Amino acid sequence: MQRLSDQAAGLRVVKDDSKDEGRTKINFHRGDGGPLTIAVTSGKGGVGKTQVSANVGVALAKQGELSVLLLDADLGLASLDLALGLQPVNDLRSVLSGQCKIGDILIEGPCGVKLIPACPGRYEMANIGTKERRALIEAVEEVAEGFDVLVIDTGAGIGSNAVDFAAYADEVFLVCTPDPTSLRDAYAMAKVLHRRAGLDRIQVVANQVVNDAEGAALYDRIDGIVRRFLTLEMKYLGSIPRDEKVREAVSSGTPFVLGAASGVAARAIETIVRRLLPLPSTPRQMC
Repeated sequence: MQRLSDQAAGLRVVKDDSKDEGRTKINFHRGDGGPLTIAVTSGKGGVGKTQVSANVGVALAKQGELSVLLLDADLGLASLDLALGLQPVNDLRSVLSGQCKIGDILIEGPCGVKLIPACPGRYEMANIGTKERRALIEAVEEVAEGFDVLVIDTGAGIGSNAVDFAAYADEVFLVCTPDPTSLRDAYAMAKVLHRRAGLDRIQVVANQVVNDAEGAALYDRIDGIVRRFLTLEMKYLGSIPRDEKVREAVSSGTPFVLGAASGVAARAIETIVRRLLPLPSTPRQMC
């Protein structure tokens, strides 16, 4: 898949004349007509990757009135359904076993986002082979054609599932925190994506920082290491500060851009999303 050279390259923005609540909807597609595909990944677990995936997806639907499809590609330790407050009946395991088609397992979440759920706690799903992974990606491609944006929540770390799903995307968001192990593992993920998957651009999201200054400093550290050893472009997408308001929203299964909308973390997500939107838009009043 051809990778975007910058945030807007190759994108086609179409203003739909049909009005929804008196406002113009935005259709946000790549030049080939498919959805813009964003993979959210990390070098280690526990850095908030899934929360970033869920909240970016919901915020895109909320701010840009985009049709958003989320894929839980953490196939063995799925939790994107919990982040969205959903209870799927079927999942990708049912698709791979031939029990149902991928369109049958879609479930609607907040602000109209749709989720392709995975199956938690299944060793065989965490270790599917290349052939199964290719079949899964082809099935996702088919159902994603009708959406503006596809957000993929990959597994953490440098396993084949995480690397292949990240490499499939147009844009890769690498989530990291100030923790030294997160920094080390973020570099490891960047190195693998660059050398094994051929990625030449990654965007960094600094999560759980004190403020944007700490986030920018964290990005500078990662970028400095990458510049020493790799010919890889690292971009700073933004930071998400620590926010006590997030805890209650997360525990109730509500994306914090809705459950803690006035908090600094929600506002940071909304800032990141505004950088992604091709045209200015007015957020929905309610989802």
